[in-house]
Amino acid sequence: MTNRFCRLRYLMGMGAAQLVSVNVGLPRDVPWKNLEVSTGIFKEPVAGRIAVRKLNLDGDRQADLSAHGGPNKAVYAYPSEHYPFWKKELARDDLSWAGFGENLTTEGLSEETLCIGDRLRIGSALLVVTQPRIPCFKLAIRIGRDDILKRFLASGRSGFYFAVMEEGDLAAGDQIHIEHSDPEKVSVADINRLFTAKEDGRLAQRAIRVDALPESWRVWLTEHVRT
Repeated sequence: MTNRFCRLRYLMGMGAAQLVSVNVGLPRDVPWKNLEVSTGIFKEPVAGRIAVRKLNLDGDRQADLSAHGGPNKAVYAYPSEHYPFWKKELARDDLSWAGFGENLTTEGLSEETLCIGDRLRIGSALLVVTQPRIPCFKLAIRIGRDDILKRFLASGRSGFYFAVMEEGDLAAGDQIHIEHSDPEKVSVADINRLFTAKEDGRLAQRAIRVDALPESWRVWLTEHVRT
């Protein structure tokens, strides 16, 4: 099935995208290379309906607001379809939902079919796709190995951040509906490729025109992508 066909199915309401797990956690101090680091990456699945606020989910917090959280990174989602790959890649049968620090574990969404600026209705909350995840050392803490950062970037399995357009609530099992598709059609995977290859100036210019793309990404694309 082509990415274009998958995307058309979602837009026509024929897809089966849904929320598999909702995960939250508060910051904790953990040891890392002879240091003590505060991180909110350790999350756990929760039952019931959870309120979605402008900056996070109820029961969830970010430790370092200079790099995590904020309006453009209020909610982080990761496709459940990536877990079999990582279990094999890392020889880790114990990986389970929230294993990558995501708030939402999804089914039926991917970096290739989801575009920056797409608006998704999950439960009563309306979310907009803003950017992929670029991993920091705290993912290495969560997974327990330093090479995960390079592997994560190389895999293209970044997951995606959302801003909250309308507060509401959601729960595992909720259907995910794409209510608006951004006209520039710059996928999350496109941004990943621009970040790693630093090529394709035309694509970068399209990305810069997407209102939902954070200003920090606009600046980076302008300065780093070759035309």
